[in-house]
Amino acid sequence: MKKQTQDELVFLPLGGSDEVGMNLNAYGYGPENNREWLIVDVGVTFGDLSTPGVDVIVPDPTYLEGENIRGIVLTHAHEDHIGALGWLWPRIKAPVYATPFTAYLIRDKLRERGILDEVELIEIPLGGSVQLGPFGVTFVTMTHSIAEPNGLAIDTPLGLVFHTGDWKIDDQPVIGSKTDAPAIRALGDKGVLAMVCDSTNVFVPGVAGSEGDVAVAITKLISTLKGRVAVGCFASNVARMDSVIRAAEANGRRVALAGRSMHRITAAAKHVGMLQDVKPFLSDEEARVWPADQILYLCTGSQGEARAALSRVADGTHPTVKLGLGDHCIFSSRQIPGNELAIGRLQDRLADRGVRLYTEKDSPGIHVSGHPCRDELKQMYEWARPQIAVPTHGVRRFLLEHANLAKDMGVKEAVTPRNGDMVRLAPGPAAIIDEVPNGRLYVDGGMLVTEQGEALKERRHASTNGVLIVSFCLDKRGRIVSDIDIRSVGLPGDLEKPLGDVLDDLAERVEQVVTSLKGEALEDEMVIEQAVGRVLKKASQRIWDRRPIVETIVLRL
Repeated sequence: MKKQTQDELVFLPLGGSDEVGMNLNAYGYGPENNREWLIVDVGVTFGDLSTPGVDVIVPDPTYLEGENIRGIVLTHAHEDHIGALGWLWPRIKAPVYATPFTAYLIRDKLRERGILDEVELIEIPLGGSVQLGPFGVTFVTMTHSIAEPNGLAIDTPLGLVFHTGDWKIDDQPVIGSKTDAPAIRALGDKGVLAMVCDSTNVFVPGVAGSEGDVAVAITKLISTLKGRVAVGCFASNVARMDSVIRAAEANGRRVALAGRSMHRITAAAKHVGMLQDVKPFLSDEEARVWPADQILYLCTGSQGEARAALSRVADGTHPTVKLGLGDHCIFSSRQIPGNELAIGRLQDRLADRGVRLYTEKDSPGIHVSGHPCRDELKQMYEWARPQIAVPTHGVRRFLLEHANLAKDMGVKEAVTPRNGDMVRLAPGPAAIIDEVPNGRLYVDGGMLVTEQGEALKERRHASTNGVLIVSFCLDKRGRIVSDIDIRSVGLPGDLEKPLGDVLDDLAERVEQVVTSLKGEALEDEMVIEQAVGRVLKKASQRIWDRRPIVETIVLRL
């Protein structure tokens, strides 16, 4: 088929289009065989029980490798928008553009990967603009649960795209400016071809709520508490940190930071002029001896992360923060879906130490979302008035509901792509015109591997089915001349028949199957391993209702 030669404007999500995290979006302009590309955000998502040993997952950028990439533009500094840059930049090399707070944190990530000196990182002022080939990019100030969130007005020869990034409408944002409604209305007046927009809270009625109201609620709550107080929140939410710090100071308490991310984010915030008029944080030495009624610990780990500060506090292993009977812990964050069990266990452990807990369920007002609820989405469509709606940043049903909402608001066209779907925005009607290679890459043991990699497959299999390791020795004639040693990992015995007896029975089966082999079969170790594997898996199915991994070691004299 002859390739398209006319200029096109396309949108390509490789991450974040049909899931909440791992954002990687690209805009292409030009004919199919000679497109120029702009990448927006390069984020991660995180592993779970289905990916044992894998903490970080990144989008697969294979399709963009070797393409003419004019730049990588970052909307804000949350991990699902910047966390993969250190891993993927060597594969999609291009200059990186970000506002100062995001750039500060990006430098840390690039330094960790040893590529800081290779990457051209350009700081763009808030509200600034840059021309990247056919893409004129203007940063539009938004409000979100992090400092310096930006939407992007992307001007192209075929039309203007407004990429909202993550946002909400907040008239009292505590840190930074309000969402720049006049700028967005001006874009609408100019004519927005397409709006690529956050879908996270599309099913939530009303509005997300204001950080200013959270500051009032937390100050009031802390005023009622005696003893030590810890507050768990996302370190990236500088506005929340600011509210908690000022609430502590208003109630005669000094703040100690607990968790590396708290120190890293506060350093970034101070670097760009935030948190300048608060009292110095207590050192670890001061925090150990500071009076209980005069201290507040600002902690990482509100999602139950095993290695974060609050988890170590709950276990009694944190070197500085000690909470017990008469102390308090405020959870000023939402539960990320999938973390409910870990958070519940963390809270149980804290409660078991005598710590009283406060969450948004029993203390309304101590947390608000950073994403737009339904009424805010409606307001955004009234401001921007796009011709095409492209919902993103949400699971499938979120995107479909967002598309319905956009149509109810009078938007002519709505497209709900999956990761890898190439959307033509212009010329002509919006449509999915292609599907490109896409998927996930796993950071496994410090290496990038495919999601179908053998190591992870084996680890998953072993985690549910166990492992049997068999070793024995054959002489030159193929006779077994040693004990058959079988060891197991992750397989049980029972009260009536200990595991050792079960393994002895399996050793007899191995002896029988090896003895039954004749001639050349005894000279081929692959044949022997396959025969042993078959008999042990069949027996294991009967004994444990599992098919373990079988590793056979044959030694020859």
